[in-house]
Amino acid sequence: MWKELINRLGVEWELADPALQDDIAAVEAALRHPFPDDLKALLSESNGVRDEFGGGVVWDLQRIQEDNTFLRTDESIRELYMPFDSLLFFGDNGGGDQFAFARTGTGTNIYVWDHENDSRMNVADGMEQYLNRTAQAADPDWFRHL
Repeated sequence: MWKELINRLGVEWELADPALQDDIAAVEAALRHPFPDDLKALLSESNGVRDEFGGGVVWDLQRIQEDNTFLRTDESIRELYMPFDSLLFFGDNGGGDQFAFARTGTGTNIYVWDHENDSRMNVADGMEQYLNRTAQAADPDWFRHL
């Protein structure tokens, strides 16, 4: 489903080989939270999606684990920003801002974290809307126009 959606979007995004279910489960366990169904399904089709400039529209499992672990445990990050424990980061806009699912409840809303002012803003209702909006945006800061 996700590969077909991305192909229909008409973008020059690079799709990776699928992630193994055991690898997805291992990262979920390491981060102590299950992934949203849409993220798991997308990673099962492509372990990461890169835009035409190499940006991480959707990160691979390794980066998801490394970045989330860093943002939740690094002392210097804890001193600079509000806690990130409630977010599951999975992508970025290439300019420093990062996209995340909320780790609370069962919602599928996606938020952007602005690294300059530490704000967190709801920008999409699920992965499909996120991919559509990202594909339509010539501006990597498309979410600022919502």
